[in-house]
Amino acid sequence: MIRVQAEDFDMGTEIAKLSANNFDIGAVCAFLGLVRDMTDGTLQSLTLEHYPSMTKKELLKIEQEARARWSLSECLIVHRYGTLTRGDQIVLVATASQHREVAFESCQFLMDFLKTRAPFWKLENTSKGEKWVAARASDSSATARWMEANNK
Repeated sequence: MIRVQAEDFDMGTEIAKLSANNFDIGAVCAFLGLVRDMTDGTLQSLTLEHYPSMTKKELLKIEQEARARWSLSECLIVHRYGTLTRGDQIVLVATASQHREVAFESCQFLMDFLKTRAPFWKLENTSKGEKWVAARASDSSATARWMEANNK
């Protein structure tokens, strides 16, 4: 399931819905991303922009790739957009499977690909002005490792 929304979410409720009445699930792994201040204390807000149809299409591709690589019982991606402040929840990724290794790996895969492939643009609003957030080399390296592993 994929949702892109401005509204906040409750992680516990989302996990409960993900695994409700599915007794084949032996493991759920979840990642909760929060807005952090990478500006030495000057961050006032972070604005996330996206094109809804483009974003949904790319998130579906990422989810389909995870489902092709692992046997997942359930998969959840909730990503927020709009203006957020320090400490706000920004993304929730959760995977459920029969075994923990699959849940851990697939959850990490989804987050790595979200960081590099999901078309969200982040604008930091600081006390010193606004600045678009650039992609980090470490995120690209993480995605590249998955691609290399897939080619072996």
